[in-house]
Amino acid sequence: MPSVHSLTVTGYKSIRALHDFELRNLNVLIGANGAGKSNFISLFRLLNEMYEQRLQLFVQTQGGPDAMLHFGRRTTDKLHAAFYFAKNGYEFDLVPTNDNRLVFEREVSSYRGVQFHTAPSSTLATGHAESKLKEAIDPYSPYVRESVSNWRVYHFHDTSDKARVKQRHATNDNLRLKPDAANLAAYLRMLRSNHQGAYRRIVDTIRLVAPFFGDFVHRDDDSETVELEWTQRDNPDTPFKAHVLSDGTLRFICLTTLLLQPIELLPDTILIDEPELGLHPYAISVLAEVLQQVAEAKQVIVSTQSVELVNELCAEDIVVVDQKDGASTFRRYKQEELSGWLEQYALGELWKRNILGGRP
Repeated sequence: MPSVHSLTVTGYKSIRALHDFELRNLNVLIGANGAGKSNFISLFRLLNEMYEQRLQLFVQTQGGPDAMLHFGRRTTDKLHAAFYFAKNGYEFDLVPTNDNRLVFEREVSSYRGVQFHTAPSSTLATGHAESKLKEAIDPYSPYVRESVSNWRVYHFHDTSDKARVKQRHATNDNLRLKPDAANLAAYLRMLRSNHQGAYRRIVDTIRLVAPFFGDFVHRDDDSETVELEWTQRDNPDTPFKAHVLSDGTLRFICLTTLLLQPIELLPDTILIDEPELGLHPYAISVLAEVLQQVAEAKQVIVSTQSVELVNELCAEDIVVVDQKDGASTFRRYKQEELSGWLEQYALGELWKRNILGGRP
């Protein structure tokens, strides 16, 4: 699995310096509001946007270079990041320009980046505005592309009347689930046709949390558009639209579809920001079990404020995020460090009591 073994980042938003930070298959970030959890997740979005050669657009929509550099360019002269995989590495330095852009001071792919930081490497380019990773022909970049091109940061927060998940969309828009589930109906239709086992598991899991739920409606017509429809378990003849679902139920449907689709369709690294939003504590318990199952085959990175979710995990799954002197810090505990405490308290209770840190 081409997941991220470890990373280094300096000068990015609230992350002043994070060196050789190890990532596991399941990584759940906890911490107070503003500690830096979302900044950590957005680092992966930055790299994905860079790979797609949309860096300049991303920089401007984020507020420009001074919003992305730690305390702006007067304090931080460059953004440096290095991602290490099992046998390869990728690193870059971005510097601000007078015309309010970030450009590459250097961009490098390397071999066996985890074990040897002086490993063979290829400089892809210098002084360029968009990444060369997507088109590089050196020996090392193809292995990096295999992972980075797959990363997705999922946000299922918008469940308003205008949310894209509730709108009609193209029936053939089903290559992969979009980060905001805008093509949820088309994707579920594809799963029902091509992956019936996974589809049934999605429906059964939704019923655990929403016992009234019957099934999704799939109309046998040649319409070029589709929208999310469903039936109640005791009234299978009456279809309902997505707007009838509660916000929490709709978000859980999005999460379940993402995580329980066939493993081979999932990205290698899955990032989810605050998946617990609006969920009942029992739904959070089910979600935790699903996250742990998915992490057996894929890498999962989650930020959360949920004590209930943390209660379902082990210490090694948790990354505690704090801020000290205006900079984010990251710490992963070992189970034995907390063994005495865990005899009396659940992990979430330790967080709540500020024994782990990660509290205001």
